[in-house]
Amino acid sequence: MKSILFAVVLSLSVVAGPLADQPYHKGHAISMYGDLKYGPEFAHFDYVNPAAPKGGRVKMSANGTYDSLNQFILKGVSAYGLRLIYDSLTTRALDEPFSEYGLLAESVEVPPDRSWAIFTLRSGARWHDGKPIVPEDVVFTFETIKTQGSPVYRNYYADVKQVEKINAQQVKFTFGGADNRELPLIVGQMSILPKHHWEGKNFEETTLDPPLGSGPYRIEAIDAGRSITYRRVENYWGADLPVNKGRHNPDAIHYDYYKDSTVATEAQKGGEFDFRLQNSSKSWATAYDIPAVAQGKLIKELIPHENGTGMQGFWFNTRRNKFADPKVRHALAHAFDFEWTNANLFYGQYTRSTSYFSNTELASSGLPQSREREILETFRGQIPKEVFTAEYAPPATDGSGNIRQNLRVAARMLKEAGWTVTDGKLTHAASGETLSIEFLINNSPSWERIIGPYIQNLERLGVAGAIQIVDTSQYQNRIREYDFDVIVILRGQSLSPGNEQRNYWTSAAADEPGARNYAGIKNPAIDALVDQLINAPDRQTLVATTRALDRILLWGHYVVPHWHIRAYRVVYWNKFGKPDISPKYMPQPWQYFPDTWWVDAEKEEVLKGE
Repeated sequence: MKSILFAVVLSLSVVAGPLADQPYHKGHAISMYGDLKYGPEFAHFDYVNPAAPKGGRVKMSANGTYDSLNQFILKGVSAYGLRLIYDSLTTRALDEPFSEYGLLAESVEVPPDRSWAIFTLRSGARWHDGKPIVPEDVVFTFETIKTQGSPVYRNYYADVKQVEKINAQQVKFTFGGADNRELPLIVGQMSILPKHHWEGKNFEETTLDPPLGSGPYRIEAIDAGRSITYRRVENYWGADLPVNKGRHNPDAIHYDYYKDSTVATEAQKGGEFDFRLQNSSKSWATAYDIPAVAQGKLIKELIPHENGTGMQGFWFNTRRNKFADPKVRHALAHAFDFEWTNANLFYGQYTRSTSYFSNTELASSGLPQSREREILETFRGQIPKEVFTAEYAPPATDGSGNIRQNLRVAARMLKEAGWTVTDGKLTHAASGETLSIEFLINNSPSWERIIGPYIQNLERLGVAGAIQIVDTSQYQNRIREYDFDVIVILRGQSLSPGNEQRNYWTSAAADEPGARNYAGIKNPAIDALVDQLINAPDRQTLVATTRALDRILLWGHYVVPHWHIRAYRVVYWNKFGKPDISPKYMPQPWQYFPDTWWVDAEKEEVLKGE
């Protein structure tokens, strides 16, 4: 899904200009508005070592638990790493923001109006049981996940009207509706499932039976809820493709599950696992003053990237009456003291987020100009008036911890919205409801030190606050049913937003269980803007439309914005080799070990010897 992949754009087999200037064509790779870096005869991506040795074992940590090996359905908690067992029609290049290259498909062809796309499958593509991958598998995959999979897929592929077998090697996707430029690209990202494996099985039920795949790894062992191991497929059909050269190097990748991130940090320091993304600024600053780090055995490394950092924040559930008024949400944002939090809890490591598309050209700034203003003018009267008159900035403080002035502003806003303090409790004058907030947290006690001071400030306004920490299964069930007041969510974004935005912001997704409109936004202007964004005819229009959407979301006060950092904090034992070049758009090293790294046998022996 493009929430964790970077959206792509269509180009052809020659490195040429925008699609609008090109005829119908068939090529090895696709992009949307620009050129391709790699031509039809490329040998490998520039950011890999094509001679990287295969072998070794990598141990990783995972959060919480799992009870399913089916990642495509709403039910259950799926295991980490399942993407490793599947191939898709195309795969992305991490040094281009908007391009994909053939994997299962040797080529893709589209007409100039992008009303359909034909993928030609590689003749040598095989499932792990040796059977060939055929167009029937592609048709089955699409029809199954759209009708029986998570509701996310129904929205994401809403404009795909038909998928059909053309001949023994070709499958055709036909698109409906307006000029949805990215559809030929996002269908290429879909993990393909084996029809013969799933026939006769209930796809909508969780399962712990290892599914059949075609990718570089297969499931070797499971200990339900506690660990899972993937083994590299030695006769993997796609090992020698240019898109795979230098990738998928370890023989085995193993995940152990931990219910507490602090325990996981200590486990890694004790040598229990090899590689981890460290999300805690406190642990990054204080937990690694140990001999292993000083001696270079355990490595702390900041890996810069040029990915969008998205929007993390406290997300209000506007389905609940107490959060329905944007003035109330804005008032409550004044009680969060980011500046004090950053200085005292985060060791000054973060930048405040002021956009849902931060760290990209898609982020709004200043006042709307030119094309962006023209787009917004069509919705005047339906969107916050501040969109036209002020640059958004979250409430700020001097960092001293004294936020009396902010609380005065908040109290005034709450009074204007009909809330006053009665017997020490913030009470709505008309309904008599008192305002309380439960912060629902997924299995991470470390959030208590961050939310605790926020609750203290809220209590000064008469708002009762509480933190509810639940296990992963309970958390996912409550999120799917929108049974929460406030959650902490990171809404990641690609560099080319498109169809996935329907799941995030539209009225259609607001009340659909399992969709990702966590805030419950229902705004016709936003619905219309999402459609315009998806159908943007060129990059300039896409950027302007996304900035307009960003501005409306910000002034809707659906979140109390958090913070971001423009690098990944990784900690790993010094047993790995890696290419000289780190790709600009490296995906977050969270569930997956970087697939261009390898186990260095000599380094590993040194570690073992010491």
